[in-house]
Formats: sequence, C-alpha cells, structure tokens
Amino acid sequence: MPKVVSLNVNCPHCNKSLMDDKHLINNRSSIKVLIEVATGQKGSIWLSSIYGDYNYTCDVKIPEGEIAIFHCPHCQNNLKRKKIECDICHAPIVSFNCSIGGHVSICSRNGCKNHYIVFENVDTAIRKFYDEYGYH
Repeated sequence: MPKVVSLNVNCPHCNKSLMDDKHLINNRSSIKVLIEVATGQKGSIWLSSIYGDYNYTCDVKIPEGEIAIFHCPHCQNNLKRKKIECDICHAPIVSFNCSIGGHVSICSRNGCKNHYIVFENVDTAIRKFYDEYGYH
C-alpha cells in the first residue's frame, strides 16, 4: 500500500489550525475553511488533507469553473494570496501555512487542479517530513 502525505495546515493570519478531526475525508482529518460563491451563498468547505487528492465536501453548491472566496473560520480573514494568481487559469491562489514549514497553495477556481507546496527551509522541512512520514 503506498504511503500518503496528509498535511496539517494553519491560517496564515491567526495561525490557528484549520484541521477538522470530526469531518474526515479518505479517513483523514479534513481542512475546514469558510467559502463564498458568486451567488452570495456562504458556507463551509472541507478539503482533503492528502496532498494530491482533490476530494472535498461543501454545504453550498460551487458551479464548475466558478472562483470561490476562502476565509479562515477563526479570524474571518481572506485566505487569498495577494498578487498571486494561478499559472493555469489565472484565478486567485489561496494559501495555508504548513506545519512542517512553508505554505500549501491551491487554486480558488472549482475544477482547476493547480496546487503546490513551498518550503521556507528545505533542509528542515525534509527532515520533519521524513520524521513524520517514516521515509528513510
């Protein structure tokens, strides 16, 4: 069975955890954030914490191709990265702080699969990654 990488993330503004142990996706804690769509509907979205997995659940309908606005459920701040847009579809990029150092970024357009991790200190992040996930 291949190993999966389940990330733990925090809000880049208030640094509170965005992990939801009560709402599992693929038997892992999900990432819970608030969402707003173009119709004005607001709700919650739970994203898979497994890197490379695009599963999510949401309590509002997000039409394919629509850009959503993501907010922290704790401090309510917008999670959009200023002046950074998706290389594929040019929608705003949303970012979360990663517990092993750096940040995880995703595209805010429903259906776009662009996502990436940027580490602050690669040596420290790789060491933590190996310790946490047992890759030796």
